Amino acid sequence: MAYDYEWFKKAVYDLTKIDLSSYKQNQMKRRIDALIAKNNINGYDSYVNELKNNTKLFEEFVNYLTINVSEFYRNPEQWETLDKEIIPELIKRYGRRLKIWSAACSTGDEPYSLVMCMSRHLSLNEINIEATDIDKQVIAKAKMGLYNEKSVKAVPSDLKNKYFTKVGTSYQISEDIKARVHFKEHNLLRDKYPVMQHMIVCRNVLIYFTEEAKEEIFRKYEKSLAPGGILFIGSTEQIITYKEIGFVRKGSFFYQKPG
Repeated sequence: MAYDYEWFKKAVYDLTKIDLSSYKQNQMKRRIDALIAKNNINGYDSYVNELKNNTKLFEEFVNYLTINVSEFYRNPEQWETLDKEIIPELIKRYGRRLKIWSAACSTGDEPYSLVMCMSRHLSLNEINIEATDIDKQVIAKAKMGLYNEKSVKAVPSDLKNKYFTKVGTSYQISEDIKARVHFKEHNLLRDKYPVMQHMIVCRNVLIYFTEEAKEEIFRKYEKSLAPGGILFIGSTEQIITYKEIGFVRKGSFFYQKPG
C-alpha cells in the first residue's frame, strides 16, 4: 500500500475530522512534512500511528496544523469603522443584547478586542461573545489571557490601561473582559453554525482554504446571520462572489445580509 499524502489526508480525517483537502495542498503538505521531519519520524504511516498513541504529539499536530497568527485590534482602521459605524448601527437595529460570533478565534485576541470595542457603547454585563476554534490548545491559551507586548501594541491606550495588567514583559487581560467571552471547539467545515447572529467576525483565516471551501463557508455565514447582520472579514480576504451569495458590501471588510 502506498502511504502517500492522499492516504494521509484520509487518515487524518478519520482521526481528527479535519479535512486537509480544504486547505491549499502544496502549502499544507510542506508544513506537515516539516513537522514529521522535526520529530524524526519516517513516513506518513508511522506518523499516523504515533498520532494515535501519543497525546502530546497529537496535540502538537493539531496546533501546528491550525494557523495561529493573531493580535489585538489588528488593522486598527477597520476597528475604527467597527467602533464608529458598525456597532452603533447594530445596537440601533437589534437593541443592546447583540449576538456576536468570533469564528476561528485563535488565541482570543479578536473576541477580547470585540468586548473592549463594544464596551465603549454598552456595559460589560450586556456583552456576550461566542468564540470558537478548531484547536483546543489555542482555546486554552485564550482562556489564560496572557499576551506578549507585540500582541497588544495596537490596543487603544485607554483600553490597555483599563483592562490589562503588566506581568513582567507580558500583559494579562482582566477577568471582567474574559467573563464576557464563551469559548468552545468548532470545525468550520463540519460542525453546525449558530443561527440568527447579529455579527460574525472571521478575519485572516480563510486565506488558507481552497476557493471551494471558502465559498462554502461564506454561504454558511450568510445563512447564520440574522437579516441585516454583518460579516467582518480580514484585510487579506475578499468575497468575490458576495452578490451571488446574497451579501451587500458595506465597506472593504464588512458585508451585510439584507433585511
